Amino acid sequence: MGNPNVGKSVVFSRLTGAQVISSNYPGTTVDFSKGKMRLNNETVEIIDAPGTYSLEASNRAEQVASDIMKEADVVICVIDATNLERNLYLCLELLEQNIPMVIALNLWDETKHLGIHIDEKKLEELLEVPVIPTVALTGEGIKDLVEKINDASSPEKIKPTSQEGRWIEIGQTIKQVEHVEHRHHTIRDTISDITIKPLTGLPIAIAIIFTAFWFVRLIGENLISYIFEPLFEQVYRPFITSFADTLGEGFLYNFLISQTYGTIDFVESLGMITTGLYVPIAMVLPYIVAFYFILSLLEDTGYLPRLATLVDNIFHKLGMHGYGIVPVFLGLGCNVPGMLATRTLETRKQRFIAATLLSVSVPCVAQTSLIFAMFSDEKIQGNLSYAPIIYILMVFTTLLCLYFIVGYILNRFIKGESPEIFLEIPSYRTPHLKTTLKKTWMRIKWFIKDAVPWMFFGVFLINILYTIGVIQFLAELFKPLMNTLFGLPGETSIVLISGFLRKDLAVGTLLSFPAGTFSSFQLVIIATMLTMFFPCVATFAVMIKELGIKDMLRSVLIMITVVEENTIENKSLST
Repeated sequence: MGNPNVGKSVVFSRLTGAQVISSNYPGTTVDFSKGKMRLNNETVEIIDAPGTYSLEASNRAEQVASDIMKEADVVICVIDATNLERNLYLCLELLEQNIPMVIALNLWDETKHLGIHIDEKKLEELLEVPVIPTVALTGEGIKDLVEKINDASSPEKIKPTSQEGRWIEIGQTIKQVEHVEHRHHTIRDTISDITIKPLTGLPIAIAIIFTAFWFVRLIGENLISYIFEPLFEQVYRPFITSFADTLGEGFLYNFLISQTYGTIDFVESLGMITTGLYVPIAMVLPYIVAFYFILSLLEDTGYLPRLATLVDNIFHKLGMHGYGIVPVFLGLGCNVPGMLATRTLETRKQRFIAATLLSVSVPCVAQTSLIFAMFSDEKIQGNLSYAPIIYILMVFTTLLCLYFIVGYILNRFIKGESPEIFLEIPSYRTPHLKTTLKKTWMRIKWFIKDAVPWMFFGVFLINILYTIGVIQFLAELFKPLMNTLFGLPGETSIVLISGFLRKDLAVGTLLSFPAGTFSSFQLVIIATMLTMFFPCVATFAVMIKELGIKDMLRSVLIMITVVEENTIENKSLST
């Protein structure tokens, strides 16, 4: 247990490794993690409780932390050594529960940088529980922490006291164990100051976000060019060509290889073992790898809490507080964890607005990568009147404006509270590459396990529907609607059906159309529509779980209205 942003989850990761289980606490939507470790030649279970400042819960996450604590045999209390006074409050509350405890005095290396000297032996004597300095990022002190779990104790002299009494005791303790030296302002301090002040912080935030996504694109494109495309073209294509020859023309060939006999195009063929594998692995996964790596770096440096603070005033106008930026960031990787991240918001109003805005205007990194591909593909590029980046900016500028306009309207009409943000700003830290890579790998595994099967299923279903003629029938059925309302060819209905299964698959389907099918502005309309259209079925399922049927239906009605109004506006602009 511990306050938010003290490195608690990193300590947990050090104790349990990467193999952990995340689940909801019974009767809530609050996540907690469980893992196992070896202790005294036995396997024991470790639980990473939600971060909390006090056992007197002020939100659902803190209530869950308090409930989990009551079931514990031993508590490892993780303390930020650079903020000892604040952290000791929870520590005293835990000691009052008479549960054996050991204290991890984390971020021990940062105390040296800040001129803070702590007598950990004296602190151990005063609290009567083991106190171990740790640096979770590097693993320093973790071995000692494990060994001291056996010595976890519950001091008898500490009895329940009042809030005022605890602060008096904390003040007396600090005087005996902590000494702070004067030190000069460092470069790290200067960077911390300019990135948190609105005048300088907001331009820096914009630059960091653009740079982050530039790196995502750079890393993703290089992974495709030098690893995934050669893998498919040089290794997989000879095998699949040989296998296709043994099948001959017929249903199996159309289903597994391509809808056009004798032609194998990994993007256009729509075969189960051609497009079905190529789209998620060669076109989407590289950008997923890049995005989660950059996200982990931003998390580990301590920048995300600063970003949340910077945008707090803006997000309050949208019915949320600064932590509303977290679902957006995660949603840019994949809408499913973005939707799950709405749990960090305290009220139903905040969660509803965050989930709805995520659904209508935040493209996942897979869809983003394929939008880039849509406007840079050679056969489509010849149909563009301007440079591809102009059309990409049109799409994302529209989505950005949509996010703020719809959010502002929802805040005016959705009843409920939007409380203030109470957020601890950690000091900047140097990311530990091994920890960052481990976190990235865990997220990539989640994507491969949970998202890729849906994409594969999407190709499977589209293939079946196409083979039996359902797609062609729907294209004809909706052709008048697509032409008159949206100004698009009737065949675009194929793309929208694909979008409900996986939005990134829909853009992949779009790329399979012959050159010249769409004008440049029609491509802008389609790309924008796909983001605003219903979320993919995986996100949709999570949305029902998080919001409930009633609020989910309300959100869907908003999506339908936004898509129609925005598409008509885009159509008039393109004309």
